[in-house]
Amino acid sequence: MRPVRTLAEALGDGALVLDGGLSNQLEAQGCDLSDALWSARLLADGPEQIEAAHAAYVRAGARVLITSSYQATVEGFARRGVGRVAAERLLARSVELAREAARGVREEVWVAASVGPYGAMLADGSEYRGRYGLSVRELEAFHRPRIEVLAAAEPDVLALETVPDAEEAEALLRAAEGCGVPVWLSYTVEGGRTRAGQDLAEAFAVAAGNDQVVAVGVNCCDPAEAGAAVALAAAVTGRPGVVYPNSGERWDARARGWRGAVAFDPALATGWAASGARLVGGCCRVGPETIAALATTLTPSADASEA
Repeated sequence: MRPVRTLAEALGDGALVLDGGLSNQLEAQGCDLSDALWSARLLADGPEQIEAAHAAYVRAGARVLITSSYQATVEGFARRGVGRVAAERLLARSVELAREAARGVREEVWVAASVGPYGAMLADGSEYRGRYGLSVRELEAFHRPRIEVLAAAEPDVLALETVPDAEEAEALLRAAEGCGVPVWLSYTVEGGRTRAGQDLAEAFAVAAGNDQVVAVGVNCCDPAEAGAAVALAAAVTGRPGVVYPNSGERWDARARGWRGAVAFDPALATGWAASGARLVGGCCRVGPETIAALATTLTPSADASEA
């Protein structure tokens, strides 16, 4: 059901379970995501598939759904011949589909409108490097129109996610100023630093003191990095932590396949919550079964926080 409480109020009551990877669930449903728009293509070509994927996570116990707008931009749609007005309608549709997936559920389900980094629009993997050669002002100008469209669709929060670079985080936060919707900020990290190689404490400090920010943390990273990073985020910003790592497998671009072993263990969530995480889920290759196990793991933590 549509939430009665704001997300910030809910986070004060305990941990909430995020969903898992949207793309892997869409592939499990038989969708072809080889297009440069990735899962965002289905906003136009298969919206029922997106709604079904969201619904699978709701059934698994997710109480926050992240929309399919990560790689959806006016610029990206324009390359497929979709005009600005139609592209903006598709962005808004991403929020509507998540709402529809939660309709009829007795529990509150919040919708987070995904705002991916500039590199996601390029579709060349540069969101895992950052440093695009653009200034903070240029990045702000790129992000603002999409943020305005998504905010107008009335999500519960904007997920400024998979951010590789502290300068882009600054641009995203500037672009979201005055939009009327709270945000969370989530970096993608490697080796204890941002993907652009910056000090992680300094990167988190970009969000410190910003009243619009309801949570800070990491996503789309190795699970082994998650605990220390989310603890640092909470310590630096004084905000609830958000953490949703990958399965632990790595994408081999040359072979176009996943390599390595699954390292995501739902039991880790207890430690993440103890370190300050209040939004906990999974990213790439983390599916509904794992989210269901995560929800079971986190239930005692949520109950204890309400006691």
